[in-house]
This record gives sequence, C-alpha cells and structure tokens, in this order.
Amino acid sequence: MERTVEQWRVQFDAEVDFANGGGLRTDGVRLDVPGTDISDDDLAALFVRHLGLLMVDRVRISNRSLLAEPHKGGRAVVGNAPPSNRRLVELSQVIRDGMTTLPGWLEPRITRWLTFAESRSRYAEGTEFQATRIDLIGNTGTYLDSPAHRWADGADLSGVPLERLADLPGTVVRVPAGVRAVDRLMLAPYEVAGRAVLLHTGWDAHFGTDRYAGPDHPYLTGDGARWLAEAGATLVGIDSVNIDDMGPAAAGERPAHSVLLAAGIPVVEHLTGLAGLPPEGFRFTAAPPRIEGMVTFPVRAFAVVDITPTRQSG
Repeated sequence: MERTVEQWRVQFDAEVDFANGGGLRTDGVRLDVPGTDISDDDLAALFVRHLGLLMVDRVRISNRSLLAEPHKGGRAVVGNAPPSNRRLVELSQVIRDGMTTLPGWLEPRITRWLTFAESRSRYAEGTEFQATRIDLIGNTGTYLDSPAHRWADGADLSGVPLERLADLPGTVVRVPAGVRAVDRLMLAPYEVAGRAVLLHTGWDAHFGTDRYAGPDHPYLTGDGARWLAEAGATLVGIDSVNIDDMGPAAAGERPAHSVLLAAGIPVVEHLTGLAGLPPEGFRFTAAPPRIEGMVTFPVRAFAVVDITPTRQSG
C-alpha cells in the first residue's frame, strides 16, 4: 500500500513596500510551503521569490491559514534539489604545518595569530573569532609557476591572465607505469590546443615520502614541452615532484620549465587525484592569488566533470 505524503499550502494576504518607492497588496494568495511550522518571515521570503520581486523593503503577512493541499509548483516550491549533472574532483595536496614538498626547501609554518580567547575583548559577548597565519614559500603543496619563476621579464602571478588559469577544457595524458620521460610521441595523439594538459603519472602516491623526490620520478622532456607549446596548450600540469628531470643526468637543466614558461604557459606541479578524471570532458581550474612580485604560489586545483548521461540510439 502506497504511503501518501502530506503537502501543505498557506493562504494569506500580503502588503509589500519597495525600497525604491511604491507598494503592492495581494489578498488570498495560496503558496506551497515545506511544512506546518513556517514563520511569517520565511513565508514572506518564499512569497518574494515566487513572484520574483526585486528591491523589496518589507512584507507584512496577515490573515494566514494552513491548508492540506497538494503543491501546485512555482519558484517557491521547497523540496529536494535536482540531481547535479556534474561532479567536482579535488586535485590538490593538503598543505600542513611542517610538511615537505621539495626536500631542502622551506617548510610551511601555520600558527594562530588570534585565538578565540584573545578575540573576546574585541567583540560583543558570545561573539569570537580566530585568525591564522601561514609562513611559506610559493613552492608549497600543489602550486603554479608563472613565467617570472624562470624568466626575469616574464609575467608574475599578478600578470597571468585568468584565461590561462580558470575554467579550461582539460585533457589527461595517461603515462604508463615505469615510463619516466613524457616525450613528443607520447603526446602526439592528443588534442591539446586551448587546453589544460594534465600528465597523469601516478607519482603522487609517493608524496611525503623519500622516494617522491628520487631520481626515478617521471617528467616532461624538453622536446615534449616544445610540442605542447607549438600545439597551443594553455596550461600544463603534472602529478610528479617536478615537470623537469631532477636526476643527476639532468645536471640542473630545466628545459620543460624554460620552454613552457617562455611561451607564457603556466605550469602546475604536485597535482594529485588525476586518476579520478576522464581523458577529456572536464574543466580545470588552478588559480593562485593575484600577488604582485610573487612568481609561484599554492593553488586549489580542481576539475568539474560533466556527467550528463549520453543518449543512446536504437
């Protein structure tokens, strides 16, 4: 036997005053409500939303009565939100006090600048806040390199356009396990023009361990970087310790950084979670604060994946 779900409507009169002058009066309005205990304030807000009224200063509710009636629909209907046709995928490492991103580089320090107890003298009774301070270098956690990180005349974080940082169509390049050098041949099958190209090596599994910065980490070759620049990539990211080879044979050279940043292509390093992305069909964002004089900085990198069902023919 099916269980009937009881629905409620309220009948009421309303007087509306507008902030820019004038008013409105309605009598005997009936409006869908979520339950039997709705307040006049909440009813007024539902009423304003239902009619799409702008610049409302005040609503006076009178002569209200509760009715057990099925909902009729409208903007004020309260219920479960419709299912989303997208999902968000986290792609950033967590920044913690004292963590190591690059061995030998300064570790972040996170402290309380203002505690709840210290704040009580500043605010009304029962109101308190805390404020935290972080001391770090830009190369901490998952971060973005601006052109000025490599080139003295390149754009710093304040000069990198949003068009290269946010809401970018993305492509994931799956790098087979055991492959270190991502070169032109591995990249050639992919459409990269105007895209964020994310190199998924799986090396993020070693983040926080001694092996992460070891000589066998995956990287992008200079030739691969040149192909990406020539093909029109907008941004390049990797889930490894460096987009360049840091092994002894590299002798301190950084061809991938040099080529990409010279072309104005931002680089995001230390990504994580790329296994959760499809090869394409997502939008990528990795936007740092707009800080003049800073050349690298942590980002909250994430992807928005379209999960709209594909219509089947037949």
